[in-house]
Amino acid sequence: MPVANANGEPVLPNDTSTLEGLGAALFFDENLSKNRTMSCATCHSAETGFADPRDNGFDEPVNRAVSLGDDGESIGDRNAPAAGYAAFSPDFHKNREGLWVGGQFWDGREKDLAGQAGGPPLNPIEMGMPDKASVVERLQENETYIKSFKHLFGEDIFKDSDKAYGSMTKAIAAFEKTDYFAPFDSRYDRYLRGEVKFTKQEELGRTLFFSPQFTNCNICHQLHTTPGAARETFSNYQYFNIGVPVNEAVRNVNGSKPGTIDHGLLANPAVTAKNWDGKFKTSTLRNVAVTGPYMHNGVFKDLKTVVQFYNRYNSLKKSSQINPETGKTWGKPEVPATLDVKELTTGPALDEKRINALVAFMKTLTDKRYEHLLEE
Repeated sequence: MPVANANGEPVLPNDTSTLEGLGAALFFDENLSKNRTMSCATCHSAETGFADPRDNGFDEPVNRAVSLGDDGESIGDRNAPAAGYAAFSPDFHKNREGLWVGGQFWDGREKDLAGQAGGPPLNPIEMGMPDKASVVERLQENETYIKSFKHLFGEDIFKDSDKAYGSMTKAIAAFEKTDYFAPFDSRYDRYLRGEVKFTKQEELGRTLFFSPQFTNCNICHQLHTTPGAARETFSNYQYFNIGVPVNEAVRNVNGSKPGTIDHGLLANPAVTAKNWDGKFKTSTLRNVAVTGPYMHNGVFKDLKTVVQFYNRYNSLKKSSQINPETGKTWGKPEVPATLDVKELTTGPALDEKRINALVAFMKTLTDKRYEHLLEE
């Protein structure tokens, strides 16, 4: 349900008698966590591109790479994906080519937004609630929720905790499907509408990005067949192993056992074939310039570093084999056996000018309300 102000900018739905408005109230409600300190919006802040802006209490490079839980001390192993534009990821399925596509979370383990919304409240290192019934009890502390749930789902909704919990997730999903999460009003969108002009650097970046002759970006980060199509989400929602190294700093403090491996898609109960080991869902590039750190484990802090990481596969220069954030060679892939070599080595090596141009272009994918967060 589109909701906008006089300037055409999306605003928060606040009528809890509607599914979207109820979902908005639930999304920002910290009372639905064990210690009443954490909501969906804590890790998916509407002020920062629906990513987690918080200091997690650890020193660099752990800080902000992964999120802090409701207990004030637990941290996970994966970076919280930005929730903006998440509604465009299709339900988890296998396409005609036999490739896994869509779903939510890095491994697609929940097929849709409602399933995703139901995960964090019950995760012991996230919102920490013991069970669905406990969450439903919290819902019933709020008279507005009681009225809205009965209005939307029936007078008997609270007699069945599973149904009430499922209704909560449906409402949150409905909110996440509104234009508040996906306004398509970035400089790129305005450029397509002829409202703004790109700089020479941004235009070079756009050309490079969409041209398979010059880069491999659009292999994974283009949804529509035609480059420059309106409402492009910059992800094909497929799964790839791009050789992301282990975030050793995070593993050293989050309680992971020695030798732990994040198997990505293979951790999804629906997936058993070993060739999917270590593959992760392609993220949207919408708001990418303001939603770092990057990769599924937050191992890279800077967007330019990400481009340089991809470039290492095509460049023979010794300097290209050095991670600029550590001054050391790039870490080894966590799961080397399933590396998508063909996709990674498509296209020529990029020089500094072209790397900077791609970064400049990706900055144009920032929603209007987050443009003030961009670094010059």
